[in-house]
Parts: sequence; structure tokens; C-alpha cells
Amino acid sequence: MRYGQTAEGKFISRPNRFIAKVEVNGKVETVHVKNTGRCKELLVPGARVILEKAPVGSPRKTAYDLIAVYKNDMLINMDSQSPNKASLEFIPKLFEGVTYIRPETVYGSSRFDFYIEAGERKMFMEVKGCTLEDNGVCRFPDAPTERGVKHVNELIKAAEEGYEAYILFVIQMETAKHFTPNRETHPRFAEALKRAAENGVKILAYTCTVTPDSMVIDKPCKVVL
Repeated sequence: MRYGQTAEGKFISRPNRFIAKVEVNGKVETVHVKNTGRCKELLVPGARVILEKAPVGSPRKTAYDLIAVYKNDMLINMDSQSPNKASLEFIPKLFEGVTYIRPETVYGSSRFDFYIEAGERKMFMEVKGCTLEDNGVCRFPDAPTERGVKHVNELIKAAEEGYEAYILFVIQMETAKHFTPNRETHPRFAEALKRAAENGVKILAYTCTVTPDSMVIDKPCKVVL
């Protein structure tokens, strides 16, 4: 997936979950943050950030979206919409003979990110973006997610009813030693994920090639539950 016109800036502060103050070309701009997660370890004063310019003529109040940040020398995409967009491009590479992909598909009381068909195979997939990294270990979530626990439990039901069920963790950076659930932040999610793996749900994690104007799902990453 690719972005439009981008620019680099210097992060100053984050007044709330939705906006940030960023210095761009010597001017302080209020920008939209495309990730409502905490991201405290990423958005630190002085951090180099990548912004996408809003389309010309847009009625929005903010002229930029904050889409990525440098953590030391590593560029981390922190756009919460990019994992699904990149996954849509990646699914035909992940499964041979894909004939049908439907985003946002209801199953039970949940809405999964993708329903996929490939020949006789019928699959549900939930996608989770991961930006939390410490010494090469990537974790999800960075805040408790009861919605995430619900999705995992619904995928277990789907697997029991004969569907192939997948959770794809899109690690929004280029390198990682392994992926593991964040037990400290949300032990119930970690327990649900382990239970899902024991009941037929396939847990996948992939790193991405990240540039200032693109993110592409790239290499498989070891999953430690």
C-alpha cells in the first residue's frame, strides 16, 4: 500500500488521542493521529515523524495525518488503517488460488476483517496491527482490548464449525525477533490467543517493509504464545 504526498516533521506533543502538535518546515501544525492507541514509547518529544498531506480541497481542519515515526533508526508505521490495506494486497500471496475476498464480514456477533474463498476453502481472518516493540520483541495489544478477546473467541467458534480461521498480526516495522501477546497489559487476550491456537485457529505474524510513503507485508515472524 502507498500513500500520497508525504513530509517529515518533528513531534512536539499529543494533546489527546486524535491530534498531535508537529513542527513541519519551521511551523507548528496540528495534525491528525491515525492511531488512537497509547504509542507512548513512539511519540516522544523530538521524534522524527512522517506525515501524509491531506488531499487538495479537503474540508478537514488538519492538513496532515501522522502515519509513521522513527524509533532510533527504524521507521515504524503507526497508521491503524494500513494493516488491513496491506493485508488485502497480501492475501492472494498468502493463499493459493484466492477467488473471493470480502472485507468486514459478520459472523456470529462479530465483524471479521476478511472472509476469503480459495477453491473449496472458506476462511475468516482477523488482522491486528502491532507497533509495540522492545529489544526486537513485538507485542500486542498496547492497551486492554475486550473487542480483541471477543474476536478471538468468535474465531474459535468459526473453526469448530469447519471454517479455516486466522489471526494475522501485521508487525508495522521491518525487523523483529519474535511476536508474543502482551501478557502484562492484557492477560485475558494472551490466554484467549493460546486457547485459539489449541483449537484450530492459526496465529500468523509478518513483518513489513516500511518506507516514508509505503508499507508492504513481507516476511513471516516467529510467534511465541
